[in-house]
Amino acid sequence: MSTRKPRLSFWQIVSMNFGFFGIQFSFGLQQANMSPIYRTLGADESHLPLLWLAGPVTGLLVQPLIGALSDRTVTRWGRRTPYFMAGAMLCSLGLLLMPFSPTLWFAAGLLWILDAANNVTMEPYRAYVSDRLDPAQHSLGFLTQSAFTGLAQTLAYLTPSILVSFGLHSDALGSNRIPEATLLAFVIGAFLSISTVWWSIRRVPELPQSEAELAEMRARPRGGAATLAEIVAALREMPPTMRRLWWMALFQWYGMMCYWIYIVPSLARTVFGTADAASAGFREASLLNGRIGGFYNFVAFIAAFAMVPIVRRLGPQAVHAACLLAAAAGMWWLPSIHDRAWLFLPMVGIGLAWASIMGNPYVLLAGSIPPARAGVYMGIFNMFIVIPMLIQTLTLPLLYPVILGGRPDNVIRFAGVLLALAAVAVLFVKSPKAAP
Repeated sequence: MSTRKPRLSFWQIVSMNFGFFGIQFSFGLQQANMSPIYRTLGADESHLPLLWLAGPVTGLLVQPLIGALSDRTVTRWGRRTPYFMAGAMLCSLGLLLMPFSPTLWFAAGLLWILDAANNVTMEPYRAYVSDRLDPAQHSLGFLTQSAFTGLAQTLAYLTPSILVSFGLHSDALGSNRIPEATLLAFVIGAFLSISTVWWSIRRVPELPQSEAELAEMRARPRGGAATLAEIVAALREMPPTMRRLWWMALFQWYGMMCYWIYIVPSLARTVFGTADAASAGFREASLLNGRIGGFYNFVAFIAAFAMVPIVRRLGPQAVHAACLLAAAAGMWWLPSIHDRAWLFLPMVGIGLAWASIMGNPYVLLAGSIPPARAGVYMGIFNMFIVIPMLIQTLTLPLLYPVILGGRPDNVIRFAGVLLALAAVAVLFVKSPKAAP
């Protein structure tokens, strides 16, 4: 296998990961805007987690299935490419329609379609990077994906504010009361979703399979039952390193979902003194979240490249634990800040953690899984992301009024505690020597 994986230049690795920019711009738009969109369309604050169910459920169902299918797909374009393009096109359509949602149920249903499309693209893309790179370049490959995540989400968070700075009025609303700046941001995201994926597969196509590999893939059983059997077998034979990543993932993703869902309501209360989703203060809180979210994603963009030599020296576990602790401290402090300028300081810690979250767990994973099952294991690893999210959406509405006092700022503090627990958990993961 190593003779078929020549070392790629830095710019080739950048090109092959450019499609991740479009995918993550879409996710950034969702993180920054879905709670404000839901609240604008009449959602109750305590029910917000339930309206975010689309991502966890579609990820749980779609990604392992698509990962397993892509492992055994034989086409003239490669194993993974058909899934990239189909998912990117459907994602673009969903982004175009979302800001025109006339009702709450329409927006919630459309999010299911949008998340399914993103999931169709996501795990085959991660498997493509694992396929294409020699193990010695895995850290650079996956941390480059992390860098594009930071850059894309920086721009996704900031786009509405940039449009307002160019003269679009922040109080200009569509017929459904969704700001026009949000509408235009989603249109931009629709263009980027398809164009960046197309660029990557044109510049760095998949490696051709040998005749022996093609014969082995064609000989595998076909059909839905065979695909499900492959997923079950992969779960049963999961490598030990991958099993140990579960507890880290549980605390990490539960905490991040808490942050994304409740950061705008928290800022509205702690900085602008309002809980009214129709107020100017709430719209200002949404724009402020775009600025600080853009900042932490820019920190992630820079930090992802800076981490490459540090990860090679110290290992992904130690670096990831340190970054998670920095974010935990930032989230605990964040609700106590009332001056907008000081909000950017805890974002440094959150940015470091986000860069690490999108890169270092995959460095650990890629070095522990067999290449022939890269797609299915990348899909299964996504279950380690979406199951915690699913648990969060089902349990937080129960905790919110009783344990957390019905206050969004307490949810942000709770997220900080969870990230600290994730930092402890990752230190118990043993890394294969080849992973860094």
